[in-house]
Amino acid sequence: MIHLAKQPKIKINPEHKGAFTSYCKQQGFNGVTNECIEKGLKSDDPEIRKQANFARNSRKWNHKKEN
Repeated sequence: MIHLAKQPKIKINPEHKGAFTSYCKQQGFNGVTNECIEKGLKSDDPEIRKQANFARNSRKWNHKKEN
C-alpha cells in the first residue's frame, strides 16, 4: 500500500496578500470574479497573469473554514 504525503499549506507573502483583489477593484469589479480572472489572464503584465492564474487554481481547492 502506498501512502501519499500530505501537501504542505500554501504560504502567501503578506506583502502580496490581497494584491489581485485590489487589481480587480481598480478594474471596476466587486472583488475577484470569473470576469476579473479572465481579464487578468489576458493582461500584458506577467505579474497580473500569474496572480490571475493563482486565483483560478485556488478556486478548485477545498477551502475549510478555520475556527
